[in-house]
Amino acid sequence: MIQLDRHIRNTVLLSMLVVIGLIATLDLIFSLLDQFADTDENYSMASAFAFVLLTMPTSVYELLPFAALGGALIGLGILASSNELVVMQSAGVRVSRIVFAVLKPTLLVMVFSLLLGEYVSPPLEQLAQSNKAIQQSGTESINSERGDWQRIGNEFIHINAIAPGGRELFGLSRYQVDDNRRLLSVRFAESARYVEQANSSYWLLSNVNESILGAGVVATQDYLQEDWRVDLSPELLSVLLVDPDEQSISGLYQFAHYFEAEDLDSDTYYLAFWKKLLQPLSTLALVILAISFVFGPLREATMGARVFVALAIGLVFTILQRMMEPASLLYGFDPLLAVLMPILLCASVGFFLMRKVR
Repeated sequence: MIQLDRHIRNTVLLSMLVVIGLIATLDLIFSLLDQFADTDENYSMASAFAFVLLTMPTSVYELLPFAALGGALIGLGILASSNELVVMQSAGVRVSRIVFAVLKPTLLVMVFSLLLGEYVSPPLEQLAQSNKAIQQSGTESINSERGDWQRIGNEFIHINAIAPGGRELFGLSRYQVDDNRRLLSVRFAESARYVEQANSSYWLLSNVNESILGAGVVATQDYLQEDWRVDLSPELLSVLLVDPDEQSISGLYQFAHYFEAEDLDSDTYYLAFWKKLLQPLSTLALVILAISFVFGPLREATMGARVFVALAIGLVFTILQRMMEPASLLYGFDPLLAVLMPILLCASVGFFLMRKVR
């Protein structure tokens, strides 16, 4: 029985590895083409290639649930096509035992997904995005295609680029307004460096240009350096220019709390937090659905049909996610519910079909 479990596990795991390899290769090709289109005198083809390599772990992480789905369908399909599943069941092996053997490699994928999404892909993604932003933005006052806007108290700030680690900024613009949203002053610093002290830490701004708006008068002044004391740590800034879906689970939770403290909308970050935290459950639900299809409607199907069904299931699941996520932001219901609904739907269909298996 142990050899049987090992045979099922190895077949399914190998199929998952083949699927993720094929999908990752296609994603790599299209990512390279996309990045090569962004090249210019500052952002070379070598930089574009380095960017794609650094962001590959993020792509693999996002594709893992669908690789597990396709691997389970194809792996079990191979066993079904060679009548091995029929022989196993005829020999008295329960369906639950076969399902348990399939879930073993799925468990490995789930653990690997958590480790990859928390410790590997976020820092590499931040490094790639920071390097690209620095190369493309330089020290321009505002770069509409790069950077990010944030509000801190009565100041609206725009940062063109953030160095890896968040301790150095490039192209920092600050717009101070009063309680009536009237513009009071505009400051631009070419760069900023975080100075950490025992009592109080601050940002040291370099090459600062200040414009103060008065009653029909604009007074300008330049500074070589200026201290900027603000509650904005490098840990928060290190994830500022990275999309929420590409950040770590701990970083998302920390940033969501920061947004709440600033009375800003934090639902986007909570949505990404629950999506990443529950991604292993998404993988499990998709694999359960794949198993139910192999024992049910796809028992006698061809390999091409199984691949088509895997693509269809992945597409439907993605569409459900893409519908529920903006709906939760638009209508204000709990982001956790938006993430759970597609998972529960897949799992429910899978368990329903499994109950019909004799």
